[in-house]
Amino acid sequence: MDLSTTYLGMNLRSPFVPSACPLSEEIDNIRLMEDSGASAVVLYSLFEEQLILERYELHHHLTYHSDSFAEALSFFPEPSEFHVGPEGYLDHIRKAKSAVDIPIIASLNGHTIGGWIDYAQKIEQAGADAIELNIYHLPTDLDQRSEDVEQIYVDILKAVKSEVKIPIALKLSPFFSNVSYMAKRFEQAGADALVLFNRFYQPDIDLEALEIHPNIILSTPHALRLPLTWIAILYGRVKTDLAATSGIHTAPDVLKMLMVGAKITMLCSVLFQHGIEQIRMIEKEMLIWMEEHEYESVKQMHGSMSQINCEDPSAFERSQYMRGLLTYMPTV
Repeated sequence: MDLSTTYLGMNLRSPFVPSACPLSEEIDNIRLMEDSGASAVVLYSLFEEQLILERYELHHHLTYHSDSFAEALSFFPEPSEFHVGPEGYLDHIRKAKSAVDIPIIASLNGHTIGGWIDYAQKIEQAGADAIELNIYHLPTDLDQRSEDVEQIYVDILKAVKSEVKIPIALKLSPFFSNVSYMAKRFEQAGADALVLFNRFYQPDIDLEALEIHPNIILSTPHALRLPLTWIAILYGRVKTDLAATSGIHTAPDVLKMLMVGAKITMLCSVLFQHGIEQIRMIEKEMLIWMEEHEYESVKQMHGSMSQINCEDPSAFERSQYMRGLLTYMPTV
């Protein structure tokens, strides 16, 4: 069976790619990912705030006895909360490239236009094969227009693209009023791939301490439906590669994503729950299914269940919505 695929101009042996997460903080884990069948690895994210904090701290030490940045520094997480700083991240890229033969994709996470963007060039110089640009912007300003929010994404993408020659994948939110329109804009702005979708982590309340605290909830297979829907709609309508992330836990999940048009499927929660070696199990189950259904390659199924031949995807989606509601019979 030929499981090979292409992504960001790279030839990959399979569509299995661990997504940005703390598992890639250890070089031994990256080796295990390769040994278990991963065809590339997206490293954990380097945050805009880390780069800004480093610059503020440098300025603070250069202007000792000055309190001009004290308030600004108070907005950032404590340095100890970041496992690796900017220079350590570059060194981690170099070590990962030396340790494995599969592509290493760096992850740069930001939400504003600023000087942190030029760090992309350093990532390229460190040897990263590509950059996944994760724009995590949650608008809360009552006076900020939706078109202004959309422009932030485009401006950051263009700025990072201007700094490097390696491919850029944009990890985007599903909360645009028109995802199709924004996908076209991102293609025009230079995105080489779109990663669907970023998950906004929602906080929880500690009722005993009466404090807000982050509560990370791993994805479940139910989360698959959102990227599945939009990849099926976008396939063939934009020239960018499409990567699926969120809710991918099993071989059937991978197969469905490939059939709607994803070039790769990103794994995260399933690796936390069952271990990195689970990649090999998913691949084994996928090969069994392909043999039983007489598929010889991933390319053979790619996009076969997308909406590329549907004249009116909106009407199709609405008809499926009505059909689902009218035919559903709850179990009492």
